[in-house]
Amino acid sequence: MGVKTYRPTTSSLRHKTGLTFEELTTRRPYKPLVQSFSKSGGRNSRGHISIRHHGGGHKRLYRIIDFKRDKIDVSGVVETKEYDPNRSSFISLVKYKDGERRYILAPLNLEVGQTVVSSNKQVDILPGNAMPIRFIPLGTVVHNIELRKDKGGQLARSAGTGAQILAKEGEYAQVRLPSSEIRKIHLDCRASVGQMGNLDHQNISIGKAGRSRWKGRRPHVRGTAMNPIDHPHGGGEGKAKGGRNPVSPTGQPTKGYKTRRNKRTQKFIVRRRSK
Repeated sequence: MGVKTYRPTTSSLRHKTGLTFEELTTRRPYKPLVQSFSKSGGRNSRGHISIRHHGGGHKRLYRIIDFKRDKIDVSGVVETKEYDPNRSSFISLVKYKDGERRYILAPLNLEVGQTVVSSNKQVDILPGNAMPIRFIPLGTVVHNIELRKDKGGQLARSAGTGAQILAKEGEYAQVRLPSSEIRKIHLDCRASVGQMGNLDHQNISIGKAGRSRWKGRRPHVRGTAMNPIDHPHGGGEGKAKGGRNPVSPTGQPTKGYKTRRNKRTQKFIVRRRSK
């Protein structure tokens, strides 16, 4: 996958870059696995804004992805590699031997025509194959990792990411996540082999504000630029710092303040991502 630049006929095009999408094989999604996708605009069930700077953006259709990989011991052939507007990684359409089609996340080096399989026992260590971590060798890079058995993959799903299995002890494996955190994951949890594709996603330059609006991202206004009624940092003569430590609009400390409170899963973290 290459990165293309644009002839600078406007000032915004001078720094804008995009993907060439030469790997993709089709522009049309498989209709039975597509459903409508309504936007919340960052608002909760009461209509109050719970996530700032969300709203607008281009219309999208949601592709139903098989995160569970629960088509056990039925091999399938990769038919397409497609763009998904709802995630940074690409997806692949797999046709299984029984005729069913499903979308899976497309790892690196998974090509059209290759065979993938999900199993509860050891299978070939090839990109796209899924199995419990118990049967994956140490040092293997995996993606779409479950945190609970049969819940579906939750970790290492974005473009270019991958987690590495470091050790196995008792009923748990130690896995180094993309954030460099080392975490214990049960050996019965399923993972897919390979690193996620679309490595050039990190090299893309947005180039202009309008392109962020296409993605549904509204302007991010600094707190110091607001009035005191709108933000704790607002007001003051000149470019005042507010005279207090950085906080969110609701007064929650930021920049180094630890917000993790899930003590139930604390025992599974071997090394935090913050050194």
